[in-house]
Parts: sequence; C-alpha cells; structure tokens
Amino acid sequence: MKKGDIMELDIESYAFEGKGIAKIVNNSSDTENKNSKFVIFVNGAYPGDKVKAQVTKIKKSYAESKTIEIIDPSKFRVKAKCKYFGICGGCKQQDLDYNIQIEYKQKQVEEIFIRMGGFTNLAVESIIPSKINFFYRNKMEFSFAEKRWLTLDEINSGNEIDRNFALGLHIPNLFDKVLDIDECFLQSEVSNKILNFTRKFFKSKSVSIYSSKTNSGYLRNLVIKQSNHTNDLMVNLVTFYEDDKMMEEYSSEIIKVIPQITTVINNINLRKALVAFGDYEKIIFGSGYITESIGKYKFRVSANSFFQTNTLQADLLYQTALDFAGLNNDDIVYDLYSGAGTISIFISDFAKKVFAFEAVESAVKDAEENILLNKINNVQFYISDLYKSFFPLIEDKKLPHPDIVILDPPRSGMHNNTVDDVIKLNPKKIVYVSCNAATQVRDIKLFCKAGYRLIKIKSVDMFPHTHHIENVALLEKSV
Repeated sequence: MKKGDIMELDIESYAFEGKGIAKIVNNSSDTENKNSKFVIFVNGAYPGDKVKAQVTKIKKSYAESKTIEIIDPSKFRVKAKCKYFGICGGCKQQDLDYNIQIEYKQKQVEEIFIRMGGFTNLAVESIIPSKINFFYRNKMEFSFAEKRWLTLDEINSGNEIDRNFALGLHIPNLFDKVLDIDECFLQSEVSNKILNFTRKFFKSKSVSIYSSKTNSGYLRNLVIKQSNHTNDLMVNLVTFYEDDKMMEEYSSEIIKVIPQITTVINNINLRKALVAFGDYEKIIFGSGYITESIGKYKFRVSANSFFQTNTLQADLLYQTALDFAGLNNDDIVYDLYSGAGTISIFISDFAKKVFAFEAVESAVKDAEENILLNKINNVQFYISDLYKSFFPLIEDKKLPHPDIVILDPPRSGMHNNTVDDVIKLNPKKIVYVSCNAATQVRDIKLFCKAGYRLIKIKSVDMFPHTHHIENVALLEKSV
C-alpha cells in the first residue's frame, strides 16, 4: 500500500469524528504483524458501505483514506437535505439516519473512555437525542472572503460568477476560501434572509473584504443570534475598522426588509486573528443583546458571550448536570467556565451558595445582569483567568471551599493549573460537562490520580448531523 492507491473496502464500524473503519489483512514482511488486521480509516463512509477509497496517509498501525465512490451504499444512508452537503464543513453526517447517528455517538464516547482512559467498569447512561434535527442552532457565524470556492455545478454551469466576493461557510482546511451559500438548515429561515440581504447590500456597494495577508479591508464576519423562546434576533457585523455611516445605512435598510431584527451590533476586530468577535463593539440599533430562556430562567446574551447553541437541548444538558451533582441546600458550589451564568443560575435553587468563575469580562457582565433578571441572591461571579491559578483570588476574597465543583471548559479542556487548583480545593464531587470527550478523559485521568473515582457518564446530543457530542461525567472523592 502506498499513498494515492485506490482500494475497494467494506466498512465494518465507525470511528470518532465520523470516519468509517475497514480492516484488511496485513501482508507486511514484519513477522510479528504478518496476517494481522490492518485498520484503514475512511472519511465519508459508514458501516455497511462498500466503497472505493483513495489512501491519503499511511502509518505503521493504520492508514487514512477518503471515499471517492460508493459502490454499494449502507442501508443506514439517507438523502441529505442540504444542497451544499459534502462541500461545506458543517453537517458531515446529514446523509446518515439520525437514530444511527445517536447509536454511534454513544459508542464513540464509551470507546474513548475505555481506550484513552482505561475505564472498564463504567456506568454509562443512555444518550439523550436532540428534540429537533434541523434549525436547532441559536447562533450562526458566516465569513466574508475575497476568494469564493466554486462547486462543480457552478464550474460546469458556464455562467459568469464573481469569484472575488463570498459570504458563507469555510471549506474544511482552507481558511482563505469560503463557500458562498444562500441557505442553511442549521438556524432558521429568517437567518437565511439576513444572510442573503447582507451579501446583496455590501456587494452592491463594492465594500472591501478583510484580508489577513494585507491586513486591510472592512468586512470580516456576519454573526446571527436568535432566541427560541422570545422574539429577539441579533445581527452582529464584525469588521476590521469603524465606518459609522456604512453601519447606519446597513442597519436602517436590513430592519426595513427584516423587521423581526431587534438589535444590530458592530464588533470591531483589530487583529489578524480570524475570529468572529471584536476588541470592542458599538450598538447600532436596539438593546445590544437578546434574551433567552432555559428552564424557568431568563438570560441576557450579548454578542460575545458564550451560550449553548442548542437552547432546547441545553435544558436537558443542565438538568443532567444537576441530577449528577445531587445538591442539597447546605452545599457550596463552584462553577468554572461559567459564561453568562446559565449553569450557576439553573442550579441556584438547590445550593446554599454558588461561586462562578469566568475569563470573559462581557460574559460576567451578562451573568450579573442575569442574576438581577432572575432575582437570584445566592450566586456570585468573578472574573478569573482559568489558565492561571485562581487560588489567589479565592484566598483574597476569603471564599469558602466548595463541596461540589462543576466544570464546563472549552473544547481544549482544562489547563493543568486549573486541574491542580480543583484538586487543592478537595470537593467531594466534580461534575464535568464537555463538548470534547477526548480532552475530558485526559483531565478526568488527572483527577483520578489525585484520589477521585469516575462514577458515571451521560451524553446529550446538542449537534445533530455532526460528530460533536456533549458529555457529562460525575466524579466522587474516594474515601
């Protein structure tokens, strides 16, 4: 086998990150491995498929490949709803039956805990499927680009297409090229209207697009946030510099066409980093935030605050964390990576006091507003960089040590400094919420080395048609 070879493969099982697994007999000269099964990961293939795949990478114990033809499709395949499926980097499993998606997600989380963590006697509760499979996101980020990616249909159409202006989603692994899209089934129909109006408006005025190579240009990102439980709808245009006249005109025109919009914001990102938030923001129209509900609580969400992107499933995710915590009215709780305070407030009725720690200042401001909005008097928020030790803050404020710590870090997981701080705090329970089971297992192993036991896990599907999954784990201090 060598890179570039094309092989016919029968897909037997499924790996994390949405890759099919085929196994062939190893005919190498290595006596130890001769006639053993050699694993090939196949991108774009599902169990039950027979495919032609091209080898893209070869390692000692496995190879990677990509599907170039489906010879005999799996019975689990379905027709994808979106015309951009397979081109953009979004819904990579949209052509797989949703019930099978759920089954494999649960298996993949279990395998990560067994193989990476070595947890063999693990209580795994049944995964919670998503209530809806399309239009489930409350936030979408679209990118402007000077280089438009053309689909095969566009190339073969013979039509003249402007390749120098695109507003849509990035092509996987090509951060300078964007697929210009006119519809997406992740957020809502009205978000598609906002997307298409924005493209037409700025393109008609020949407004420049930011380039990291030249560090110039105006347009960077369009971010849409929408509430599922109220009528709030935010349009956030991320630009490289201020242009008040342009923003006022854009805001005035888009509100006329799409009156459902309740606030328009301009975030100014002065850096080369291709991120969809700014160094500062200007409110052009409305309040500058939206209001959303989880459970019986309301939350203010600003442009740059983190908020779970699937509101309906967030209720079930937080209820799972609350059930795992098993709080009583005497418990002191620390909530780390607290964002806009959603978990802290959600659990506040069941604890004596909740101390929450978050690095993003705008998120803490939202959290403090959310306390007032919900008339909560037993939650306190602190700005804290969780890549450094937050012990000095605890000592300075003379905060009581927690009985229970709840963790909800980003995909990269926890910094070792934060892990060490939690261990020093010596809580009787740790509830770890994660969108990345691999980094979650890595961190949990560190806790277990320090005397904690992993009791159980439960997954919640927040992201249908993707390989992403939220997972909740309960750890208890060994006696």
